[in-house]
Amino acid sequence: MSTQSTAGIDDAGSSDHPSRSDGFVRGVSEAIGGPLGDHAVALDRPAGRERRFWTATRIVLALACLTLALHWVQKSPCQDGAWQNNVQYTRLCYTDVLALYYAEGLNEGKVPYRDHPVEYPVLTGYFMGALGLPVHALGVDDPQINQGRWFYNLNALTLSALAVATVAMILALRRRRPWDAALFALAPALLLTATVNWDFLAIGLAAFGLAAWARRHPALAGVLLGLAGAAKMWPLFVLGPILVLAVRAGRLRAALTALGTALAALVLVNLPVAIPYRENWNRFFELNTERPIDWGTLWYIGRYLDGKVNTGVPGDQGPFQWLNANIPTLNYLSYALFLLACLGVAALALLAPRRPRLAQLAFLVVAAFLIFSKVWSQQFVLWLLPLAVLARPRWGAFIAWQVAEIGYFTAFYGELLGAATSRPVFPEGVFVLAATLRLGTVVLLCVLVIRDILHPERDAVRRTYADDPDGGVLDGAPDVPWLADRRNRPAAPEPVPATTPT
Repeated sequence: MSTQSTAGIDDAGSSDHPSRSDGFVRGVSEAIGGPLGDHAVALDRPAGRERRFWTATRIVLALACLTLALHWVQKSPCQDGAWQNNVQYTRLCYTDVLALYYAEGLNEGKVPYRDHPVEYPVLTGYFMGALGLPVHALGVDDPQINQGRWFYNLNALTLSALAVATVAMILALRRRRPWDAALFALAPALLLTATVNWDFLAIGLAAFGLAAWARRHPALAGVLLGLAGAAKMWPLFVLGPILVLAVRAGRLRAALTALGTALAALVLVNLPVAIPYRENWNRFFELNTERPIDWGTLWYIGRYLDGKVNTGVPGDQGPFQWLNANIPTLNYLSYALFLLACLGVAALALLAPRRPRLAQLAFLVVAAFLIFSKVWSQQFVLWLLPLAVLARPRWGAFIAWQVAEIGYFTAFYGELLGAATSRPVFPEGVFVLAATLRLGTVVLLCVLVIRDILHPERDAVRRTYADDPDGGVLDGAPDVPWLADRRNRPAAPEPVPATTPT
């Protein structure tokens, strides 16, 4: 690779420096003396020449640990489980992990799915039981312990370890761009929502799956993505971009291997519950089918706007109000819009001037799912966080998105408190505005990623890497001949206008 000093890269093996390559960071750096100088002692020396303990990798990992420690402190007012006077809302410390220890009967020793239906995919249920049942047994032997606190802290420790592992995987995928992972490590969304639910079980497994694909182990990647999909459904969506990119690169065997092992892992994990406890296993699917429009979604915003014009009673309903009363139609419309978005991403992958990177397409697909879903829980931001870092490691738009997430997080707890006390904390329009800003910043990120795909010279990652560091067998592979020929075919000559003889 040629020297690209404007991108902050000295050669193909050196690391990117955001104070040089990122316009936002470069501008902010002026407050502390400007970008890193050419003769500065780098924090990211090659491993064999390190003289300092605090390399870029270690700094980022330490920042992630600090953020997670602060998250634990932020949730500490709720850890005793004695939620009096709505402390879980006034202190913004609610967590499903503690609430569901009691709601799912784990405090009574109930085995998930066997003794009680669980509203999550099976691997999350296994995880809940694996940590919850020993805590219950310990509480039986020692009634003095607070089982809820023990359960939460055990989950927080495990989920935090998975979060740190996710950072480590980002660092492994971006060895020349270690500071990209600082976006994840310092994200307010990580600070506020890391242990609201068990999402990091799926995120951690998906990160390992992406790393396995990048290391050219498609079978292992499929297994890990399948396991991740057995914890939360969204990691299965990553298989679509893998398949489409493999079609363009002529690497279908690897993609089909990943797809096959993912489905095998998904089925094998589900069978021990789906066969003997079919009704309890099916609760996850029933709940997602029956749920109406949830807080903060596109549909919720539309229903609020309908309410400004229509009363909501039959005969005087706007389209979103009508959809909320007709859940099957809402489901079909949501699925149809997501399918159309996926087809659009597939077309983009095949028609873009250069084959997109895997992380770019994965981000677009998962973002489309959230944009059109009727449920968008506060912690779902964590699904996008590692994909956003890998897809577009630019600080400006990322910070705007995170600020919007902080606003939504705060407004959401205001809504919860108002619902609990029957006294609105602020006008409903404030919450709708916060939800709109969150939705808008995610759409903005999608637009910027699409722009990078259509204009690959804008792609920050491709200024450091020759092609796609996450691509595995796709990295550096040429397009299939039929697509390359069509792309390189010269335009047909314009017809010569007929002349009339004189």
